[in-house]
Amino acid sequence: MNRLPRNVTSDILVLSLLSVLGILGYETSFGDLNFMLAAGAGLVVGTLVAVAGAVWRLGVLTTVLLGLAAYFLLGSPFTMPGEALFGVLPSLASLAGLAFGAVYGWADIVTIGTPVEAPYYIAVVPYFAAWLVSLVGTMLATRWLPKRRTALRASVLLIGPIVLYLSGILLGTDEAFFAGVRGVSFAVIALVWIAWHRGTTVEASGDGARRLRRQKVVGTASVVVGAVVVGALAGAAVAPVSPERFVLRDEIVPPFDPLEFPSPLSGFRKYTKDLVEDTLFTVRGLEPGDTVRLATMDAYTGRLWNVAGPDDVGADGGGYGIVGESLPEPELAELGSARDIEVEVGEYHDVWLPTVGYGSSLRLLDEGTAGRAGDLRYNPAAGTAVLTSGVAEGARYEVRANVQVEPDSDELIDVPVAEMTLPVVENSPDVVAAKASEFAGDAASPIEQLRAIERALKTGGFLSHGLASDAVPSRAGHGADRITELFTRSQMVGDAEQYAAAMALMARSLGYPARVVMGFAPDIADGQEEVEVVGDDVTAWVEVPFEGVGWVSFRPTPDNIDVPQEQTPKPKSEPQPQVRQPPRAEHSEDELLTTVEIDETDDDDKDPPFTIPGWVWVTVAAVGIPAALVFLPMLVVGFVKAARRRRRRSGPNDRQSAAAWEELVDRYAELGFEPPERATRLQAARILEQQFDEQGLAAIARSSAAATDGSASAPAPVRLSTLAATIDRDVFDGASVDDEAVERRWTEADAATAVVSDAAGRVRRFVSRYRIRLRR
Repeated sequence: MNRLPRNVTSDILVLSLLSVLGILGYETSFGDLNFMLAAGAGLVVGTLVAVAGAVWRLGVLTTVLLGLAAYFLLGSPFTMPGEALFGVLPSLASLAGLAFGAVYGWADIVTIGTPVEAPYYIAVVPYFAAWLVSLVGTMLATRWLPKRRTALRASVLLIGPIVLYLSGILLGTDEAFFAGVRGVSFAVIALVWIAWHRGTTVEASGDGARRLRRQKVVGTASVVVGAVVVGALAGAAVAPVSPERFVLRDEIVPPFDPLEFPSPLSGFRKYTKDLVEDTLFTVRGLEPGDTVRLATMDAYTGRLWNVAGPDDVGADGGGYGIVGESLPEPELAELGSARDIEVEVGEYHDVWLPTVGYGSSLRLLDEGTAGRAGDLRYNPAAGTAVLTSGVAEGARYEVRANVQVEPDSDELIDVPVAEMTLPVVENSPDVVAAKASEFAGDAASPIEQLRAIERALKTGGFLSHGLASDAVPSRAGHGADRITELFTRSQMVGDAEQYAAAMALMARSLGYPARVVMGFAPDIADGQEEVEVVGDDVTAWVEVPFEGVGWVSFRPTPDNIDVPQEQTPKPKSEPQPQVRQPPRAEHSEDELLTTVEIDETDDDDKDPPFTIPGWVWVTVAAVGIPAALVFLPMLVVGFVKAARRRRRRSGPNDRQSAAAWEELVDRYAELGFEPPERATRLQAARILEQQFDEQGLAAIARSSAAATDGSASAPAPVRLSTLAATIDRDVFDGASVDDEAVERRWTEADAATAVVSDAAGRVRRFVSRYRIRLRR
């Protein structure tokens, strides 16, 4: 057994100190220093294993294997004590977390809302980082550096701590953790340590060597300290503070895509028709006037308002990130009184979690839902949460939140609307902008204009949910055609779905960032501890942000249900005066006096040529011309499509596999779907599946499949995402694709197209025969 030299021990201590300074930068991600327990454990485990390998003269490979064993055996109590047996011994779950966190934790930490508390293995990230850097650095300090103690070799050992320091920056947030103190300390220690190694290259004995080494170290330290002081003072006086800090979480899009789920607002009428008296969920802790938030929608496509996807979300739209029990605070909100609520789910079944205000913590209580805590996502800018695996009856959770303070309109007269970048509104009808200008009138300030629009809709419109008992019909939906109908009918008739959607579009037309919020507004009495929220409590409202205040709500839905009947007066019949008609004169035909030459030849001797009867020409023209107009273009398009298919079925197998997807997308487009022009196969698959569901064809396909195999729950065999992922593997995997796989891809693509074609109906199938989508 060897004993470590004193200078090697000093090197290890310096590297450990630099690693601690570097990993402290993780504090901004975790919100406190509790993660340092895991980081410190990783530092100690890696260092002790490397030291043991050097002392016991173990080989490099043996030391690395020993380090891996120590990593898994000793990591559970420091990173996942809840998963460890008796809080100390490793379990299958903790061992899997140690492996999973080392590989995927880096991606999770930049997509999780700060402070990061989930998934359960997230503490493995600092543990693994410190363990790896300390193991490699200590092995180099004990085996490689002593062979030749030069400043260059010492600089190589600094790579690990520097990487830790940079990772703390990149994985952190915009707010640095004592960046100046840590950066100066790191630079001073590192430069002095390198200078000390430079001093060791002089004579190893004698007072002169020691004196020269001491002078080098002291001189280097003096220069470093002086440079740091002067640079800090000059920088503070001259250089401005950078308003932005580059961190990965600002550059990486969160993996959750709200577009995978239907727009919450599209199901508004389900609550007012099917669930009007059903108890959706029970809430404890609400106060009179509170509204329950369900989902916030800030993107409009001309068909519906929806939650913006990760590719379309604006710079200020936030994003849905993985969170633990602690929820991040919103950037723009003036928060008021607190609410501690508990929600118990009844007949409500969806992925959006009903909440109140802007949450600070959310804890899943029931065993079934708590086991899926990793599926929880939260958007602090929207104040809404989602459990991607969905909630069902019996789910319970508690939320601590603060409600937004909403000043009176008089207090907002001089307050400008906050400048925010939200997704662009598309295909808004022209009548919206015209009505916005009309309703705003001469109002000058933003709050006056918005309140004028709210007042005009609320007092000039009528409420109808389109029920059989309503006085006039009210069509569901909030697409461009429905909004146009709202403003062009003799009376504005609709419910919160149409009025909120219309007002948000009107605010956007005036240049104000606006979003639609869907939720519930139950009647709450003073002192009422428990509130049962039913479908009839559903509502929607509009929110617009004001500078320094937050999102102010507007509720344009009218209360008046007495819609006046449209009376169409019948034209009055005016009697015409009777006029005696003259007697009818009968004229005899004049006789023809023209001389006629008669051909006396025998007609039987003539052989007249064959002539087609006129009725045949009339029949052919009546039938043939329409048939030609109908079927000739169809025939030409059919030939072109057949040639397109033959061309795609030729070439290399991987290209044929990719062409199967191109054929599917073209067939969908010809059936009336709208595939994106520039998107990956997986993105296009999700968009097509969403359109398939939004148009109600998924239910038709499921019914057809159930009738075929006799199962009432049979799913429609349309799995475009799976097919897209399979074709991506064929194209990008690098492995050869056999003929059987190509045939299978085309068969699956044809089957998926056949299901959609059957569900689309005869009319769309017939029209699709005239459409052709060609690609280069």
